[in-house]
Amino acid sequence: MAKWPTGTFLARLPEAMPAELVGLGTTFVAPDGTRLIRQGEAGSLVYLILHGLVKITTQAQNGERALLAIRVSGDIVGEMAILGSGRRTADVTTCGPASLCAIKGSAFVGYLQRHPHAAFALSGLLGDRLEWANQRRLEFAGYDAEVCLARIILALAAAHGRAVLEGVDMGVRLTRAELGSLVGAKEPTVQKALRSLSERGLVLRGHRRVVIRDMPGLAKFADCVPENR
Repeated sequence: MAKWPTGTFLARLPEAMPAELVGLGTTFVAPDGTRLIRQGEAGSLVYLILHGLVKITTQAQNGERALLAIRVSGDIVGEMAILGSGRRTADVTTCGPASLCAIKGSAFVGYLQRHPHAAFALSGLLGDRLEWANQRRLEFAGYDAEVCLARIILALAAAHGRAVLEGVDMGVRLTRAELGSLVGAKEPTVQKALRSLSERGLVLRGHRRVVIRDMPGLAKFADCVPENR
């Protein structure tokens, strides 16, 4: 049985329940850049992420695209359309190859009806996601772009990071524009902030990659304590 990351939907279910849920759907492997869900379309499936990462993005009326969240192994995506209006409110795209399970909405709803514990777990998950978003807004209030960027890099590394020779890789391949959307900054501002953090010896920059060279130093600069991994 897989050990799902703490806080994800599958990790919240009792031992036998994830396997039953996966058995209701079809498993498949999607290559990097596969758009699983398109904003505005009707939704009929939910997706369990069995292995890999996906990003959730949305496009505003002015054409600006924003990154809303990252989801990891054990997470569920697409449930809001099934439980709500039926329309997708964002795009969901794989970040690297991902193993997924697609489940028909009717089968997923039936599963929740048969298993109140799963419905309660999903409710708790959605509440935690909202709390995370609100907490990030509070943490960014009153700070400049460099500090906000340092904080989101630390948060992403805590959730998805991996040790590499140079330090800790953030673990998610994001464009500068996508990083900016997480902190409410434009791409040139993010470029400038990353350059400053690099010159301070805190991070290494790469193509869609950030490596933390000095974790305690970055946390001190961000005026926060590194999250436990």
